[in-house]
Amino acid sequence: MEDPDEVPSVKGIPFIQKIHNVEAIEKMYDEFEVRDKDVIIMTYPKSGTHWMIDIISLIYSNGDPSWIKSVPAWKRFPWIEMKNGFELIKNKEDPRFLTSHLPVHLFPKSYFSSKAKMIYIARNPRDVIVSYYHFINPFALDSSWSAFENFFESFLRGNVVYGSWFDHIKGWLSMRNSEKFLFLTYEELHQDLKVSVEKICRFLRKKLSEEEISSVLENASFQVMEKHRLENNESIEYLRRNQVVLMRKGICGEWKNYFTVAQMETFNKLYQEKMEGLDQDLFPWNQC
Repeated sequence: MEDPDEVPSVKGIPFIQKIHNVEAIEKMYDEFEVRDKDVIIMTYPKSGTHWMIDIISLIYSNGDPSWIKSVPAWKRFPWIEMKNGFELIKNKEDPRFLTSHLPVHLFPKSYFSSKAKMIYIARNPRDVIVSYYHFINPFALDSSWSAFENFFESFLRGNVVYGSWFDHIKGWLSMRNSEKFLFLTYEELHQDLKVSVEKICRFLRKKLSEEEISSVLENASFQVMEKHRLENNESIEYLRRNQVVLMRKGICGEWKNYFTVAQMETFNKLYQEKMEGLDQDLFPWNQC
């Protein structure tokens, strides 16, 4: 990354000065109060965040799409680390819906002693690399990233915004046995959205009828979500001005069109080293 003024870091994690509230992030661990009734979506970037925002919005609306049609995702589920996040959150009544990409060591410590529920969405890191590559380039944080191979190398080193994917997922997986933490994968959502929605409903203790679940499934399809996003002028001004694409294709396996044989071998070697000791059944990366 080229300009330290544009890419400040907090405890080793890089952020983007123009969109992140860096001063607040530095204080957040000690000072932000998570409430017992908060519902939190946690992801590493480009792992299905907006998809899950719409799914949970629809669940709490009993399948009625009016909310997602009329209110942008960043207002329904504000990112706590973004510059406008605190303003959107502070006056909200319970239950509050929050979003974050923060690694576990930067997330407010009040969460860990609260009853707030968190849903963590993980995605095949190979697809994350490709999606993140397309997403981050308009920010012009590092001119070398216009070449995929350079971004690939930076990603493997953890030298990207929000830091290492490996550290992020391993840090949050320390919570996976907690009853207030639900781990899901992007691939599970693709394989059987209905089963995933029912699992989320049970976790959130929300009872929906079959008709309401059918409406959730219909309105959480990529095509319908993209239509709603265009209708309600989804992007915040800075992202829109810089032509940042929040939702691109929403598919699994696109990495196969980008990785060279050498890159695949390099990634697989690092993945095995970094993920050693974790239950690999948690990660259905090769099933879609």
